Amino acid sequence: MNKTWCLGDLNSLFLARMEHLLGLYALPYDPQFPLVCFDERPCFLIGELIEPFHDGHLKKEHYAYEKNGSCALLAAIEPLTGKRLAQVLPQRTMKEYTEFCQALVACYPNALKIRLVQDNLNTHNASSFYRHLPAEEASMPRPAHCDDGTTGKRSADLSQTTERETDQNSLAVLA
Repeated sequence: MNKTWCLGDLNSLFLARMEHLLGLYALPYDPQFPLVCFDERPCFLIGELIEPFHDGHLKKEHYAYEKNGSCALLAAIEPLTGKRLAQVLPQRTMKEYTEFCQALVACYPNALKIRLVQDNLNTHNASSFYRHLPAEEASMPRPAHCDDGTTGKRSADLSQTTERETDQNSLAVLA
């Protein structure tokens, strides 16, 4: 069996983002500025067409299955504490991303800022908040770096990234 993975182009933007990311991971724990990692994945819901059975020793399953739809798993973890938040939703859109970020912010009522690390999927940006939140909440100031000493902590604060590219292999760090 071969295992493969793709790192992408090791250009200057990638290296700058990687150094920033490693710097965030090296910081000591600060409850006012928690570091949280976020990701999501599709899940396919399948069912058995033929019920599995036991022959006395082994459980035998048929390879045939039926499709019962799909869902999306959204999850965040704070690596230094193990604190987790997960939601299973019917789909993955900007609306679900926005609502998840609001739930994430609610988990940290005393934080001045949540340092969020995530990929650069098309829904992971400020436009999600502008599309699904009242303008005054979506347009709150969002600093580009974690050491700017901001006081805002609504979900819109999670959306600012260092200069973002649309290249799926580049890193996007929210801080």
